[in-house]
Amino acid sequence: MIDNPSEQESEYFARQQFERMKKLDEEKQKALAEKEKEELQKLHFMRCPKCGMSLIEIDYRHLKIDRCSHCDGIWLDAGELEEIVNDDEGRFTAFLRLFKDS
Repeated sequence: MIDNPSEQESEYFARQQFERMKKLDEEKQKALAEKEKEELQKLHFMRCPKCGMSLIEIDYRHLKIDRCSHCDGIWLDAGELEEIVNDDEGRFTAFLRLFKDS
C-alpha cells in the first residue's frame, strides 16, 4: 500500500523543482547576456565613442593609442594615460634638474 506524500514531502519536492527551474533560468539569462555583450562589442569595437566612425591605432612613444579617422579624437585604453603621465613626469624632472644648482 502506497501512502500519499505528506505535506512536508510535497513542499520539499516543489522547492527542489523551483530551485532547479530558477537555476536554469539564471543560466539562460547569463548566456543571453554574454551573447548580447559579444554582439555589442562587435558593433562598437574600434569605433569612436563621439561620432561612431572608425578608430585608427597610432604609435605614441611606446604605446598604441586610438585616433578617430573623422573627428581626430584621441582615445586611450585603461592604464595608458597613467603611462603617458609617468613618462612625462620623468622627462619634466630631468628638465628641471638642468636649472638646479649643483
